[in-house]
Amino acid sequence: MASDSVCVPSEELQSRLAKLQKSLAEKGIDGALIVQKTDLFYFAATSQQGWLYVPVAGKPMLMVFKEYERACRESPLENIVSLVSLKEIPAILARYGYQPPAVLGLELDVLPTNLYFQYRANFKDARIEDISLEIRLIRAVKSEFELEKIRAAIKLSDTVAAHVPELLVVGKTEVALAGELEAYARSLGHQGIVRMRMWGSELFYGHLMAGDDAAVGSYLASPTGGTGVSSVIGQGAGFRKIGANEPVLVDYVFALDGYISDHTRIFSIGRLSAELEAAHEAMLEIQNEMKAQARPGAVTGELYELMVSLAQKKGYAENFMGVGEKRIRFTGHGVGLELDEFPFIAKGQQLELQKGMVIAFEPKTIFPGRGVVGIENTHLVTEDGLESPSRFPDEITVLP
Repeated sequence: MASDSVCVPSEELQSRLAKLQKSLAEKGIDGALIVQKTDLFYFAATSQQGWLYVPVAGKPMLMVFKEYERACRESPLENIVSLVSLKEIPAILARYGYQPPAVLGLELDVLPTNLYFQYRANFKDARIEDISLEIRLIRAVKSEFELEKIRAAIKLSDTVAAHVPELLVVGKTEVALAGELEAYARSLGHQGIVRMRMWGSELFYGHLMAGDDAAVGSYLASPTGGTGVSSVIGQGAGFRKIGANEPVLVDYVFALDGYISDHTRIFSIGRLSAELEAAHEAMLEIQNEMKAQARPGAVTGELYELMVSLAQKKGYAENFMGVGEKRIRFTGHGVGLELDEFPFIAKGQQLELQKGMVIAFEPKTIFPGRGVVGIENTHLVTEDGLESPSRFPDEITVLP
């Protein structure tokens, strides 16, 4: 049986499905076929391999290829059947009384082209519409069930950060420290997988890098990169030895029962330079301003511009969120079951914040050849502003 901590209550699932059906009706879509792993878990409470058909009205149908018995234990949905091929889907739906959809919704933001062609052939009489935006907007606003999961993950992020001083010594390599810290996180219940939606994006726990390595750019949509252990990985901890008086960036994700906390702290063995300490303090001031400004109704693109302008006024325009033309154009992002959820605090975005959204704000400054300083916390949007459950100090943790 699935553990109580992972089970999704039936009423939670019904609320999510009702929101999706409302969106389908508004868009004139007869039914949606949910394929992507995280969306499948969100709407069916299982990540077993299969397909979820959600009609615009009525009960959904979960069709499972592998493993059927486990999916039946995990999902509270009423209609669950076993099948061996996606080619059977139209016939299965017809057998159980579902009308063939004239308009079918698919997650076209993540669906591989070859699979799209197969669904196109299977539903040859249907017009296919993209429903990825509607799904991502639904998922952006968390229920109290989800918020409790995220609060628990944030607490464990603090626990991992508190363990860093016990492991951090001069001469230890980044990857050795990362391995020790990641093993500790695993012992606390970290699920070991950090899911991302963006094509080609992947992350293993997060980034732990020291000194100039942290300022090495990478392909990832992140202000930090790192050398990694090889060019195959191209990001994260490498074999560089940690030295004294340099920033050690611990930017880790804690993923618990699917739900994510994104959390960055800076450590050092001995004091950093006055310049780096001042830059870190400036990033904390920007974070505090966001706590005052990021309320329901605030526009994401305007929050981004405010953060950029604050960094400029404080003298960090050339180092904020990267260096040069390749700097990233966001300063925060939603988190939930994935690391890159709506809303994005990004250039040009016009989404209004709502109560129940969860945002990781990450004001950081990158100094090539010297390192990275800054902060990241996961915040919950409430009627009164941001709730910031993390209790581990935001200031640089200096070890003797």
